[in-house]
Amino acid sequence: MGIDYTKTPRDLGYRFPAEWERHKATWLSYPHNENSWPDRINTIYPSYHQFIKELTKGEYVNINVQNDDMVFLLRNQFEIINIDLNKVNFFIHPTNDAWCRDHGPAFLINPKANRNKIIVDWEYNAWGNKYPFDLDNNIPKLIARKFNLPFFSPGVVMEGGSVDFNGKGTLITSEACLLNENRNPGLKKDEIEFYLYQYYGVEQIIWLNDGIEGDDTNGHVDDITRFVNEDTVVTVVEPNKDDYNHKPLLENLNILKKVRLLNGKQLNIVELPMPDPIYIEDQRVPASYANFYIANDSVIVPTYDCKSDQTAIDILTKCFTDRKVIGIDSSDIIWGLGSFHCLSQQEPEV
Repeated sequence: MGIDYTKTPRDLGYRFPAEWERHKATWLSYPHNENSWPDRINTIYPSYHQFIKELTKGEYVNINVQNDDMVFLLRNQFEIINIDLNKVNFFIHPTNDAWCRDHGPAFLINPKANRNKIIVDWEYNAWGNKYPFDLDNNIPKLIARKFNLPFFSPGVVMEGGSVDFNGKGTLITSEACLLNENRNPGLKKDEIEFYLYQYYGVEQIIWLNDGIEGDDTNGHVDDITRFVNEDTVVTVVEPNKDDYNHKPLLENLNILKKVRLLNGKQLNIVELPMPDPIYIEDQRVPASYANFYIANDSVIVPTYDCKSDQTAIDILTKCFTDRKVIGIDSSDIIWGLGSFHCLSQQEPEV
């Protein structure tokens, strides 16, 4: 039986699962755009490859690459550093950039359906037409067609880093991003909510305010606040009142304290420190420990050679008792204005 495209994913019983639910694979788009890491793209690969190596210990890694030459090069490099090539799949899906969280497919599941996995093909405009995006915007369709997965195209700009989920009907996002005029200028807040409800299959939306300084995505939630289980979030805080981030993060914390979940419970809140301010060529970059990625066997946390690195790892270790929490240096990766969560998109098992 086929999919009834006259209905929305929510109508058909599909939902976007929480990141800690079992993955079939993690999708990546291999970094190649030197403009994203001016003068230092070669410095990011050791940490990026370490990320891939950790992922392959618990799941497959599917990588969008530019061409066959890149496949040949990466196979050789991965073999040298003992990445299990049996757990890596390459797909000739050319991209403009590496930020698969935002341009990759949104996989929704319904174990009871005949077609138990679908893709929502949101529009992607590089965070408000800031960079080229024509190739990136094609990625969800390419993957859907490659695997013969049904896909829905709402015609609305939406990025994976702008939303986070508890897997039990609640989505968290920020007004600074989703209500920005550079995304969907013709849509009001209630209309944006309609698309979130209908195409992610959620029942509750928590709106935060603003993001952190240096974030060119206009306030992605994956740099601010993340679910770590269905009742608990970690949220970054900045105690230094002279720091730009102090006020917006305090406002977000106060919003979270008032939240009641669908089950009636008060939201559990765990505060996560911010790293020291990091400047590269006089530009503050959006370094945040909230940009961790929850893999099947581990939680990969970006570190920045700061005194708070270990504190953040210790806090997240208490949150994820069923996984190993691993810090990987992101001091050079963050020059691209994102880290491990921004670089990855999970494909769930069903």
